[in-house]
Amino acid sequence: MQGLRASLAAFIIFGLTFSPVCAAPKPTASLGTIITADHARVGDSAAEVGTTVFSGDRLATDAQGSVQIHAGAARLLLQGASAAIINDAEGVPSANLLQGAATFSTGNARAFTLFASRAAIRAQSDAPTIGRVTYLSDKELLVASKRGPLTVTVDGETQIVPEGAAYRVELDPRMAQGPEGAGGGNKDHDNKRTGGPPLRAGRNYFVPVVIGVVAVVTGLAVSEAFESPNRP
Repeated sequence: MQGLRASLAAFIIFGLTFSPVCAAPKPTASLGTIITADHARVGDSAAEVGTTVFSGDRLATDAQGSVQIHAGAARLLLQGASAAIINDAEGVPSANLLQGAATFSTGNARAFTLFASRAAIRAQSDAPTIGRVTYLSDKELLVASKRGPLTVTVDGETQIVPEGAAYRVELDPRMAQGPEGAGGGNKDHDNKRTGGPPLRAGRNYFVPVVIGVVAVVTGLAVSEAFESPNRP
């Protein structure tokens, strides 16, 4: 009987000691490191070079600020008056752009995903890729590629943005379909507006934009280090 009591007491002590360890939340893994910062913040603190960034961290910049992070085979640069939340999407570093403009570079197709409103923007291939996303509103984005093709996915529909091209992504069905609906009304007019075949029935979120995008993106003054995501 005494042996049973001793065993029971030992089991209770072990349980009280081990349970808090099991119940303690797992530490959040770091996703990246800040490599440049100017008038920028991580949460409520000033962003500084060398600061570790974790999933859920909010990065923000002042009107004349910028911040750049290195995350594995990817880099993310926020321009002035921009904000994004850093996340881990199924083991892949990602960011949710809330306002402003972000430029990202990747060393492979699974290195990074940039979310903006309902759109997910990624590199299409494993070749070095540089893309830029401007958050115009929760219903309109501008997606441009400087190097390598991008994929933009909205509600299961995917569009390829070729290198040197840009698309306006219209997330308001009334904007995307036009007053007569996508594929409806005057087909000749639709052909002239899109410069391609008639729009199919349903939503068409993607509108090509010819605005000298290569010059616009190049003018971001992105450093050579940023353009080479595989560099240490």
